[in-house]
Amino acid sequence: MFPTILIVDDEASIVQSLKGLLTDEGFEVLTAANGYEALQQLETEAPDLVLLDIWMPGIDGIETLREIKKGSPHIQVIMITGHGTIETAVQATKLGAFDFIEKPLSIDKVIVAINNALNFRRLEEENQYLRKKTIAKHAITGHSAPIQQLREAIAKVAPTDSWVLIKGENGTGKELVARNIHHLSQRAGKPFIDVNCAAIPEELIESELFGHEKGAFTGASGKKVGKFQMADKGSLFLDEIGDMSMKTQAKILRVLQEKQFQRVGGSRTLQVDVRVIAASNKNLEEEIEKGTFREDLYYRLNVVPIEVPCLRERVEDLGMLVDVFLAEAAQKNRAPKKSMTPEAGALLQAYAWPGNVRELKNLVERLAIMVADTSITPDHLPKPYNPKLATAGLQPMEAFFNHQELKTAKEYFEHHFIQRKLIEHEFNITHTAKAIGVERSYLHRRIKKLAQGQ
Repeated sequence: MFPTILIVDDEASIVQSLKGLLTDEGFEVLTAANGYEALQQLETEAPDLVLLDIWMPGIDGIETLREIKKGSPHIQVIMITGHGTIETAVQATKLGAFDFIEKPLSIDKVIVAINNALNFRRLEEENQYLRKKTIAKHAITGHSAPIQQLREAIAKVAPTDSWVLIKGENGTGKELVARNIHHLSQRAGKPFIDVNCAAIPEELIESELFGHEKGAFTGASGKKVGKFQMADKGSLFLDEIGDMSMKTQAKILRVLQEKQFQRVGGSRTLQVDVRVIAASNKNLEEEIEKGTFREDLYYRLNVVPIEVPCLRERVEDLGMLVDVFLAEAAQKNRAPKKSMTPEAGALLQAYAWPGNVRELKNLVERLAIMVADTSITPDHLPKPYNPKLATAGLQPMEAFFNHQELKTAKEYFEHHFIQRKLIEHEFNITHTAKAIGVERSYLHRRIKKLAQGQ
């Protein structure tokens, strides 16, 4: 499908000349003699781009541009003028014009400007598509009352620039909430930088957050940009903020108050504009009483508190979560999607879920890989999810003798042997491969076959 261009000019010779040239270039061409006709055309047609003369009788080009952008902001507009001024060009640009071309027109310049404008529009459409995909990817699954309240809280706080403190148990999805807040905010097009405060050693956290200059300390072979600078104009997610030392907390507080910092070993002061979203699985009020968390930092971060419900409080969402995770596992393993029986689902709903949604996701992915059948039943659930089973993955000896050929019996044994050893080693591929004396690559191939039911 060829792009459609609307030419708007009161000089018929220019319109006809441009129409002929652009038609030869493969474009679909519409024409209008003035701004009023152009706006009428836009009500019935959907051009990809408008070539718009500025000086026309009646509604001039600037006013026409204003109306086009008001009703169809996605349409690219290139302004044409015979005697333009800098002031006119600036005004047109502020109103959303993509480019500004002076008469007499050079067809080469016109074609280049049109292609640039259409490419820019394609990039905008791709960005919008990717943003929608990103939002969909990080969507919060469930229809329970606690999840609906969580979504409402996110919708209210996201468009603001307020700082947020997310509270919740391990595995509830605090990072998912933080990403939703960012993607629905005015900073969505800017970076989202996450920092796991619990995973960075104390001696490195200052360098990680603020960066360092070359030679600042032993091993600093070059300049490093810190997380704060990387998140400039975007959002900085400080995960597990309660695990920071008091010394680091003091440095963080100062940066948050002054919105400026210096790299380790540097003397230049850097300004920063970040929206801070913090999270903790600890009760920070109790940590303040213990003397392990600064009260002033807590009140600086706790502008808008959001509580993420644990899975025990939203068990009615479990079936939907299982279905989503089974679909993800099927796509990841390039295998048919499996299902779970109501009986197996009921056992999972009765479980306490200390690891919350993260634990559920890991379990479902494990079952999708290890269960050869298309449907997951209670017999497939290992302890502690199914207390009736003494040991997950055990098979009666008679089952091995049901196979008539040695080859199929060996494959059957290997399937259950690998399944049991993976469970024993908590699905750590490296440890399991070492324990049973095979290469990791071989074990990966066998697991992939198990996932595909082979």
